[in-house]
Amino acid sequence: MRYSHFLMVIGLFLWAGCQPVANDDHADAFAHDHHTDAAHDHEDGMDNSVGLTVEQMKSINLKVGPIEHRNLSSSIKASGYLNVPSQNKATVNSLFAGVVDRIFVRPGSMVTKGQALATLVSPEFIPIQEEYLALQPKIKLARSEVERQRELSKGNAGSQKNLQMAEATLEGFRIRRAALGRQLTLMGIDISALTPENLSSTVTVRSPIRGSVGNVMVNMGAHVGASTVVAEVIDNSRLHLDLFVYEKDLPHVKKGQSIQFILTNQPGKSYQAEVFSIGTTFESESKTIAVHSVVKGDINGLIEGMSVTAQLNVKDERVPSLPSTAIANHDGMDYVFMVQKKNPEHSHDEDEKGHAHPAHDADPYMFERIPVKKGVSELGYTAVTLLSEAPDSARFVTEGSFFLLSKMTNAGEAHQH
Repeated sequence: MRYSHFLMVIGLFLWAGCQPVANDDHADAFAHDHHTDAAHDHEDGMDNSVGLTVEQMKSINLKVGPIEHRNLSSSIKASGYLNVPSQNKATVNSLFAGVVDRIFVRPGSMVTKGQALATLVSPEFIPIQEEYLALQPKIKLARSEVERQRELSKGNAGSQKNLQMAEATLEGFRIRRAALGRQLTLMGIDISALTPENLSSTVTVRSPIRGSVGNVMVNMGAHVGASTVVAEVIDNSRLHLDLFVYEKDLPHVKKGQSIQFILTNQPGKSYQAEVFSIGTTFESESKTIAVHSVVKGDINGLIEGMSVTAQLNVKDERVPSLPSTAIANHDGMDYVFMVQKKNPEHSHDEDEKGHAHPAHDADPYMFERIPVKKGVSELGYTAVTLLSEAPDSARFVTEGSFFLLSKMTNAGEAHQH
C-alpha cells in the first residue's frame, strides 16, 4: 500500500512539471509593456540582444539605416512604363550615301549635340565641292558682264535684253552656289575653308541632340544610303513616367501630385515623379486612363521602356517606416533589430549604402531585438510603430534581420537544452 502511494505522488509531480509556463495572455501583455518581452525571452532561454562577428556581417551583407518618414498610406497603386518624349530622342540617318569608314561611339556612350558618331567615304562627295569652287570665278565673270551691259545700256550702245540675260546668268550662278554651299554644310564641310587643295571624300554623321547612344545600327565597311539609320540617341534627362489609372481612382489624381515608384523587376530602390498631364480617353479595352508625369531627382539606372510599379500619394501623410526586409517574425510577433552601443574597444565605418564595416573580429556590434507593430506596406517599405523606446538617432538593421533572429533563436534553443 505504501509503495502504491509513493508511485501516485511521483506521477502527480511529473504531470505538474510538464505544464506550460506561459499562457495565451502573455503575447497581449507583451504589446503593452516591453519588459514582459524580456521575461518571455528569459523563459525561452534567449537574451534580447545578439552579436555578430565581422565575417558574419560581411557574409550576410548586413545593412543598417534610420527610420524614415514616407508616404505609405492613402495612395493609389498603378503600373506603367518609362518613356522619353519624341523631342528628346533621335534616329540618326546619313543624308548622303557612302561606306562606313569609322565609328566613334558604342551603345551607352554619352554624346553632345553635334558630336561625331561615324564617318562615311564616297568619291561622289568630291564633285560637289569641285562645282562649288568652280562657281566662284564664273560668278565673278558674270558680275563683270552685268556691269558692262549696264554701261552699254546707259549709252544706248547695248540692248536691254542683253542686260537682262547677263543678270539672269549671274543670279543662276548665285543660286547654284548657295544650294551647293548648304549641301556641303550638311555634309559637315566648312565652305569658308574649302580650297582645291583640301577636297574631302569623307562625310561626318553627327548627333542632333545630347544624350546616350541607344543602338549603333551599322558596321565598318557597310554601305549606307540616305535612308539608312546609323544610330539612335536618347536624352534621358527628360524621362517621363506613363501610368495607367482605373476610372474609379481618377477623381483622386491631380496635376502636381507626387508619385513614388520602383522598377518592377528591380524593387530595391524607389524613385520620385510628379504628375503634369492626365489623359482624357480610355486606353484600348483596359478601361484605364494614362497619367503622364516627369521623373524627379536621381535617374541613374532608369532606361526608357522599363516597367514600373507606382503609388500616387492622395494625402501628404508621412509615417515612420523601414524597408520590409528589416522586419522579422517570430512566434506571431514582429521585430526589428536596433544597433546597440558598440564595444568601446572597437570602431566601425558605415558607407553611404548603409554597409557596416567594423575594424576588428570580436563582435564589435550588438543588436537589440525591438518589438514593432506593422502598418501598410508599399514599394518595399513598411510602416512601423516601435513597442519599445528607442532614441531618435537609433539605427536599425535593414537587411540581415532574419539571420539575427535565427542566431538568437538557435542560441535560445541551445540554452534550453
